Amino acid sequence: MATSDSSPEEPAAPIPPAGGRHHEPDLRGMTRITLRPIASPMPLGFYTVAIASTIVGCLQLGLFEDGAERAVALTILPAFVLQLLVGWLAFGARDVLAATLMACFSGMWLASSLVLATAPTGGARVLGVLNLCFALFALLMAGVAKPKRALWLVLCTAVPRFSVAAAANLTGVHWLLNLSGTLGLLLAAVAMYAAFALMLEDMRGQEVLPLGRTGPARQAVDGDLTVQLRNLERHAGVRRTL
Repeated sequence: MATSDSSPEEPAAPIPPAGGRHHEPDLRGMTRITLRPIASPMPLGFYTVAIASTIVGCLQLGLFEDGAERAVALTILPAFVLQLLVGWLAFGARDVLAATLMACFSGMWLASSLVLATAPTGGARVLGVLNLCFALFALLMAGVAKPKRALWLVLCTAVPRFSVAAAANLTGVHWLLNLSGTLGLLLAAVAMYAAFALMLEDMRGQEVLPLGRTGPARQAVDGDLTVQLRNLERHAGVRRTL
């Protein structure tokens, strides 16, 4: 007589609803999000803008001897590395405006230093188009950066500076080159002020020199931890997709 082994019946696997979707349990109580505090990289970024803008502005104003382009190129080349570092740190600090601006400034200094060092054919006109694109980019960023007043002021100064630099490179008009150099020194002064004010604020734990923050930027500095973590699950790096 044939026999069969008997074993306890295993529960059937749950059948997912139509469409292949199923309801997952609420995992928020089991979720932990770890943040890594860092020092603000923005003073370094603004100081770098100030120093590189001063060097290029002095070249455009004719304050260096003839043939100083290569020396200027080698001098502003470190600005590429420093501002790339600032941009990387700002992305880690979840500040997309500062990170984008600093990374793009980094690319500008690299392109400018390479063209000045190698003097390729048509380099001035190519830099003119690049400056024009950067001026448009700075204008668009200024439209959304107003609550971060220090960043906004740097952008508002960068727009005319790079616009005039573009016109000077594309036309070769000498007085435009001088005007671009003057605006470059103005940009350096604004960036230097922003860097110094942010550094003082970081060292003393309060605003010393006016920075004019408003809205979310003001809340980010003066608000409590609840404000800082609001909607954290929707931030880039936490949500599933950018």
